[in-house]
Amino acid sequence: MRAHEECLACDLATGKRPLPGGRIAEVDGWVVEHAVAPLGLGTLIVKPLRHVLHVADLGDGESAALGPLLRRVSAAVTELVRPEQVYVCLWSHAQGRPGHLHFVVQPVRKADMERFGAFGPSLQMAMFLKDERPATDDIEAFCARVRPLLTQPARVRPSLGQ
Repeated sequence: MRAHEECLACDLATGKRPLPGGRIAEVDGWVVEHAVAPLGLGTLIVKPLRHVLHVADLGDGESAALGPLLRRVSAAVTELVRPEQVYVCLWSHAQGRPGHLHFVVQPVRKADMERFGAFGPSLQMAMFLKDERPATDDIEAFCARVRPLLTQPARVRPSLGQ
């Protein structure tokens, strides 16, 4: 992996900056980590290992792996947290410029929506403004629980909607 200067995502992936919970999984050019942003315990980041700014720049293999990986990460978060909903959204800006793209996989609990009086992007913004981050010990414990779900062969999970 070639890291880029002033790229938080690259710094976390290469160990240049501390990453609570460490790397959870690596699958076909993608890595899964716990978010360092104030989006709640269990919020995971799925990002390409290499520095990519635009979805259009993903390789065929990276593109083919993305959908199944996002589904698997969402299923793991759902299994452990049992949230009201799991948001999956692409973020790729840093100081108003394209940055290392990453997908945020965020379990949203009813209590989160009630506490902040918001949902969707408004909830995420409210969480950023409040800037409350999970304790490192809690992140480490969550990562230890989710890691086996993402590093062992995928198993078929029944749909929660059925």
